[in-house]
Amino acid sequence: MKQPLHERIRSDFEARILSGELLPGARLPTELELMRDYDCARMTVSKALSALVAAGLIDRRKRAGTFVARPRVHSMVLDIPDLEQEVLQRGQRYHFELFNREVRTPDPAHPDEAALAGEGELILLEGVHFADDVPLAVEARLISLSAVPDIAASAFQGASPGAWLLKHVPWTEAETRIAAVPADRNVAARLHLALGSACLFVERRTWRGDEGITLVRQHFVGSAYDLIARFGSARRPSDG
Repeated sequence: MKQPLHERIRSDFEARILSGELLPGARLPTELELMRDYDCARMTVSKALSALVAAGLIDRRKRAGTFVARPRVHSMVLDIPDLEQEVLQRGQRYHFELFNREVRTPDPAHPDEAALAGEGELILLEGVHFADDVPLAVEARLISLSAVPDIAASAFQGASPGAWLLKHVPWTEAETRIAAVPADRNVAARLHLALGSACLFVERRTWRGDEGITLVRQHFVGSAYDLIARFGSARRPSDG
């Protein structure tokens, strides 16, 4: 799938901002300069910049120009984990097996799917995370194709969809729900557990500005995984 030009402009500047090449407060080229550099119309440039504004990555100031946004101060109670890195840090081997991949329209019976999809479609990715070749977690992940069009053509190259998203798509807001649940028939079969075994269930949504990115539901083997949240002041004494 060929990437639309406005998406390429957006991703180019998104990558430069996230890598630190463009620092907070740095001025971006003018619209006319971008039109010349990318050989495109003003509408294409405007669409790309609007997406960067919605993601909270740039500020457009009337008569002053466009600048890399200064980071907002957040106190994260629970960050989004990279399961691969967590498994590797425990000294175990990691791999992910995808067993289902399909593009579909949102289910009208589930308003959260319609909210995630916006005006586009969803891609459903289902797979299992392994630690030392033993199932650790089964996940079902819905991703908005209007927000992340590149995911449709990605083979992930050995990474999980979650790790791919963390690397390629910045998020500005996340919501996590955690519960203890019994394994149903499908989860038990995928995780090699007895029916009704205790599982840690994590449901997470992420957004980029007002645009939904993903909704993932993960079932972990209850005896093999825990979540740690670190609490504390947003300002340390050394901050003054």
